[in-house]
Amino acid sequence: MGEALQDRRGATLLPRSCCSHRGIASSHAELAGCKMTLTTTPAASVAQAFFCLLLCVPWGSSCPPSCQCTERAGAKAVLCSSRHLEEIPKDIPKDAVFLKLDANSITKIPSNAFRHLSHLEELDLSRNAIEKIDRAAFKGVAAGLRTLDLSSNRIRSIPKEALLALNAKLRLANNPWHCECALQEVLWEARLDPDSVQDITCHTAPREEYVGKPLLQVLDAGVNFCSVRQRTTDVAMFITMFGWFAMVIVYVICYVRHNQEDTCKHVEYLKSLPSTQGHAGTTSTAL
Repeated sequence: MGEALQDRRGATLLPRSCCSHRGIASSHAELAGCKMTLTTTPAASVAQAFFCLLLCVPWGSSCPPSCQCTERAGAKAVLCSSRHLEEIPKDIPKDAVFLKLDANSITKIPSNAFRHLSHLEELDLSRNAIEKIDRAAFKGVAAGLRTLDLSSNRIRSIPKEALLALNAKLRLANNPWHCECALQEVLWEARLDPDSVQDITCHTAPREEYVGKPLLQVLDAGVNFCSVRQRTTDVAMFITMFGWFAMVIVYVICYVRHNQEDTCKHVEYLKSLPSTQGHAGTTSTAL
């Protein structure tokens, strides 16, 4: 544990290095807590040293093995850039304020991925391979998050509920977006970074003429993807109603025909029966 310190009375003090965790210096309060006088008995010295370690190690804020934890402006910063990560680490410190997960191979942001990070303010997920974002992906961090970078991924569409609940400034540039109503609503209602909004381009669209153009330019030209969807919905409803109406008409026709056939059969049956009066006359003659 390093060389022990000696006070003026000759007592042994535990070195300050016991309060270092993964290369990060502990606070002055933790250092003061570790500066305790040890007895000269070896067993007692070991026990007190172990107790000091229990006090000094920040159990609730351990750093993921693939990341580096540091301080930035007095706040916890977790740096996991370019670490070949394929998913979001599970053991990110709860007191993290800045989290960089850029330049990895993350493909999905599942629900509640950052729910335990209530202090998170900046989240960088740029330059990954993200294709899917769940509706509740950012649940738990919506209130405090100030910046969210999703640029340079493989995102084609995103549930608007995942972003519209955020107060963060969004960076969505350089993704293969499919221009549709949901993306249009995000552009209208979310807080987009003005420096990157021009780089949100239509990789695919309902009409070929919009492909390759910035979404903002397409919308400025008067295109409304939501009205296109509404017209499509109206046509679908009309076709459905027409189908039901046709089925009712066919049923009525079949029902009438069936009743006519039954009526004709019944009439023929009645005609085939002997006349009642003829039968009564024959009976009287016999008597």
